Amino acid sequence: MPVNPNPQGKGLVPILQGLDRHRLDSLLPPKKIDQVQMELFTSMFVLKSEIRFSPLPNQRYYLYQTDGRYKLLLVGPLQWCSPYRGRFIGECILHDDRTWSMALDPAMAYDTMFMAHIEQEQEKLQSALESAETVEDVLPVFEGALGYNSRILAYILGKSLGISMELSGIKAMNYHDAKGLLQHDKST
Repeated sequence: MPVNPNPQGKGLVPILQGLDRHRLDSLLPPKKIDQVQMELFTSMFVLKSEIRFSPLPNQRYYLYQTDGRYKLLLVGPLQWCSPYRGRFIGECILHDDRTWSMALDPAMAYDTMFMAHIEQEQEKLQSALESAETVEDVLPVFEGALGYNSRILAYILGKSLGISMELSGIKAMNYHDAKGLLQHDKST
């Protein structure tokens, strides 16, 4: 039996295999700027957490905060034999288009520090969108600060949202023009 020349799974082949697991074979829907902004924010919030597994679409995952860091885990708060030492933040789902949704634990609404952190992160995204030449410039391409699984998912998220924005005609627009198009659509 030959020795595995790549026992740690590093190099180009595992990266390509990881990308292949997340192909966007289905037709993606067009998305307006408000939906793109919401999905980008939520998805990147989840992807900035520590993820030590390869998430699959349409599965439930659980976000916790431990020692000031976020971790995405496979086990929900009621499934532990003894309570997990981290604080439960919410339940997350990876969708077929590789965007994430998150249902916050109701207790988080009363955590003023957490809610202030969320608001601050939303303001950062808003500022980045407003100052970018095009909305596409804000989409993740290579996020070196993220872990391996998050980096792959962020790249695919950027591609997915880019395709959806192209279908709706806002990919090459700046944020204000895309918002104006949204306002125009509402008035007609």
